[in-house]
Amino acid sequence: MLSTLHIMLLEASSKINVEAVLEKLVNWGIDAGKDIIGAVLIFVIGRFIIRQINRLVSKIIQKRKLEVSVETFLKSLLSILLNLILAFAVISRLGIETTSFAALLASAGVAVGMALSGNLSNFAGGLIILVFKPFKVGDYIDTETADVSGTVREIQIFHTVLATLDNKIIYVPNGVLSSNAITNYSKQNMRRAEWVIGIEYGEDVDKVKGVLAELIEADARILKDPAPLIALKALSASSVDIVVRAWAKSGDYWDVYFDMNQKIYDTFNRKGIGFPFPQLTVHQAKD
Repeated sequence: MLSTLHIMLLEASSKINVEAVLEKLVNWGIDAGKDIIGAVLIFVIGRFIIRQINRLVSKIIQKRKLEVSVETFLKSLLSILLNLILAFAVISRLGIETTSFAALLASAGVAVGMALSGNLSNFAGGLIILVFKPFKVGDYIDTETADVSGTVREIQIFHTVLATLDNKIIYVPNGVLSSNAITNYSKQNMRRAEWVIGIEYGEDVDKVKGVLAELIEADARILKDPAPLIALKALSASSVDIVVRAWAKSGDYWDVYFDMNQKIYDTFNRKGIGFPFPQLTVHQAKD
């Protein structure tokens, strides 16, 4: 009889324990669900607010007519800051103490700083580019250190986006661009083109100069000031080299350069002016 009563008491206590555990799990699930739903709502609403702020800032920047390079940099910086604030808000709603989280970030600051030292230098490089303006959006630049060239599309916080002539997109670190030599082909409004034309020995140099002068004069894209230069550059091993130097607007440079190559070739062939080939004279010794 006592053993039966003992078994009944054990079953009742285990049933109570199970019910208590289930009740705690249900309560925890409800609280966690509230936190998760709240975090999701904060994220959705926060993303909506961030988009609205970005649009508002974009309109303000456009009204102030800032440079495109400054505009893209500010937009990128603002987007990162707002998303960081949103991340802290979501973490806080999930019940994670932001103070302890911030302390954890601070304790790992040295390691993170060392790991992100390159990005910090890129951020500083972006500021240097915006302040001193070695180039801006729309400029065509070339950097030998990074061995890349292209048209500047965007200047972001850490990178500058270049579009190459064959339509590839290259992300170049700002630190590289701010600390190394850069060739900016768009900084000046005009560029000098140069052609070196080799003619055969025995050709009339004055005649050749006259033909080249007519071609230069006929091209309206070539500027009259500074005046073009046509001169005998060198007496090479197999040719007499004539140099032509002329100025054009930076936007017309490549069209003028390639068109003039075609015109020189066609005109010389039509007028019988010969292009030389490499020659080698061999003398045979007599026994």
